[in-house]
This record gives sequence, C-alpha cells and structure tokens, in this order.
Amino acid sequence: LIFQNIHRYFFYVAAVFIFILAYDAFLGIQFSTDSSGKALAAGETQFGLGIGSLVLWGNVIFLGGYTFGCHSFRHLIGGGINLLSKTPIRSKCYECVGCLNSRHMLFAWCSLFWVGFTDAYVWMCANGTWTDYRIF
Repeated sequence: LIFQNIHRYFFYVAAVFIFILAYDAFLGIQFSTDSSGKALAAGETQFGLGIGSLVLWGNVIFLGGYTFGCHSFRHLIGGGINLLSKTPIRSKCYECVGCLNSRHMLFAWCSLFWVGFTDAYVWMCANGTWTDYRIF
C-alpha cells in the first residue's frame, strides 16, 4: 500500500523537473549564431527554432501533461474544500487538470517514448552523427 501511494509525494520533485526542462528548452531557442550560421557578438543571442528545439519542447509538453494530469495534482487543486463552485479559480484549474487527467495514459506513453527519442536525438547530435537543422 505504501508503494502504491508513494508516487504522490514524488509529484513535487517531478514538477520541479518540468520547470528545469522548460528552462532548458527555452535556452534551446536562443542561438549564438544568426540563421545563416554567422556568429553573433559575444554574449548576444537571437531567437531561432531548430529541430532540436522542437524535440526539447515536446519533452516539456508530454512530461508536463503527464505530471500535471496526475491524480495527485487534481487532489492538490480540488482537495480540502466542500464546494468547488465557491472557488471559481480553483474550479477552473480543476477542470483543466481533469482534462489532462482524462488523457493521463496517453501522456504517459507519449512521454515514455519521447524522453527516449530526445535522449537519442541529443546524443546523436552531440556525436556529430545527426545535424540539428535550424528552421529559422
């Protein structure tokens, strides 16, 4: 019984990791070169989008959907009150989490495969096997 419910306590740690991954994906859309490949001045960055950027953002979306669609988060949002309709903001948040929760297994499978693909993609690009093409 303890092992069945212990995942509730790991929700907080998982939520922190989603924000770390989002920060990493945000850094992935800031390039130190322009779209032609010419280096910018030291310390300057430019907004851009590459295949790797999309892969990293996919990681955030799928893992975020899985994490924030968890029953533990639903309980955190809607628990402890007798009438959800008396708290309109929490009620709207509960509806949103409920929508994510209805697709919890879909997000679980998508995030499982997407995390593996993201790791492989970053590894292959770091090895020089694949080229991370820039869209703009």
